[in-house]
Amino acid sequence: MSETQNTNELSSYEKAREEVHHFLDLPMKVTIQLSNRSMKVRDILQLQPNSVVDLPKSAGKDVDVLINDRLVAFGEVIELEGSTGIRLTELNTLT
Repeated sequence: MSETQNTNELSSYEKAREEVHHFLDLPMKVTIQLSNRSMKVRDILQLQPNSVVDLPKSAGKDVDVLINDRLVAFGEVIELEGSTGIRLTELNTLT
């Protein structure tokens, strides 16, 4: 990639950032969704500590990353210095 292309891409990025700068501090809800499932009220009322809820996704599969309830990426759960985090593995280009 030439230096001119790099300069043009940076300039393009800076222009886009300038256009949306007033939105940069807008809070958004980020949800990391391992899976979901429907359950009958009867089954929900029977839940107690140590109950296990089977999920359709198996362990080790990607989690969904939603922003304001819209799927934007997929990721994997990682342990990071004693905390849990998400490493993005793929961006959802269908949004």
